[in-house]
Amino acid sequence: IGVLVDVQNTLVINALLRWGSDELKRRYLTKLAANAVGAYALSEAGSGSDAFALTTRAVDRGAEFVLTGRKLWITNGNEADIFIVFANANPESGYRGITAFLVEREFDGFTIGKKEDKLGIRASSTCELLFEECSIPRSNVLGEIGRGYKVAIETLNEGRIGIGAQMIGLAQGALDHAIRYTRERKQFGKAIAEFQAVQHQLARAATEVEAARLLVYNAGRLRDAGQPFLTEAAMCKIFSSEVAERVTSLAVNLFGGYGFVKDYPVEKLYRDAKIGQIYEGTSNLQLQTIAKQILG
Repeated sequence: IGVLVDVQNTLVINALLRWGSDELKRRYLTKLAANAVGAYALSEAGSGSDAFALTTRAVDRGAEFVLTGRKLWITNGNEADIFIVFANANPESGYRGITAFLVEREFDGFTIGKKEDKLGIRASSTCELLFEECSIPRSNVLGEIGRGYKVAIETLNEGRIGIGAQMIGLAQGALDHAIRYTRERKQFGKAIAEFQAVQHQLARAATEVEAARLLVYNAGRLRDAGQPFLTEAAMCKIFSSEVAERVTSLAVNLFGGYGFVKDYPVEKLYRDAKIGQIYEGTSNLQLQTIAKQILG
C-alpha cells in the first residue's frame, strides 16, 4: 500500500497538478481520485541510475506522437489505468528532447509485459511496458515538449520523501514485532527482553527509527514551505532505507529461527526493506547529491 500511495500521489497526481493542462486535469484527476490507478514509467533496461539515457522514442506526427520502446521496473504496472511515460522526442538534443506523456491502458500499440518475480514488496506489481507504434494525442503531452526531464527530476525528488516514510513504516513495524516477541520469548527462565544485550539493541533501533522519522518530517516541512529540499530529501531517503534494513535484520535475529520462516512477519519486512536503497534513486546517487550540495 505504501508503494502504491507514493507512486499514485507523489509521482502521478502531483505531476498532473503541476504540469497538466486544464483538459488533462479534468480528464484524469477525477478518475485518479476515485478508483483509477496511476503508474510512472521512466526506467528502461539500459537506463537505471543514468535515468535520461532513454531509448523509447516519440515521433512527432503533428496531431499525435507515436511511441516505440520498452519500459522496465514499472510499479503498479499490472493494475494501472493511466501512465506517465517518458520518451525522447528529439534524440539529437539529449535529455532536452525528453517529453512526458499521459498514456491510457487501452491505447493501441501499448501492452503490459512481464510481471517481475521480486525478492520483496511482492504485493506491489512491477512490470515491463511495451510500446509498438503507440499513438498518443498531442493534447496528452504533460508540460512542454522537451521538458520532461524537469517533470522527472522534480517529482522524483518529492517521491524520495515518500520512500523515506515507507521505510520508516517498515522499520517501526519490525521494531514493534521485536519488542512484543522479546517480552514473550523466555530463555534461561526469563524473557529475553530482560537481557541487557537485547535491551541495548532495541534502544539503538528505536533511536535510529526516531531519527529517520525526524529527517522525513523535516524534508516534508521544507517542501510544504516552498523552500529548497533536495539535500534533505536525499538524506531522509538514504538514512531511512539504511535504518529499515538494520532494524528489520535485527528483528529477524531476535526472533531466532522463527524469524527465518514465513509463519512470522519479520522475514517479509526484511525482504521489503532492501528496495529502499534501490528505487527512486540508489543510495550511491543520494550520496552524490548530498556531496554536490554540501561541497558545491
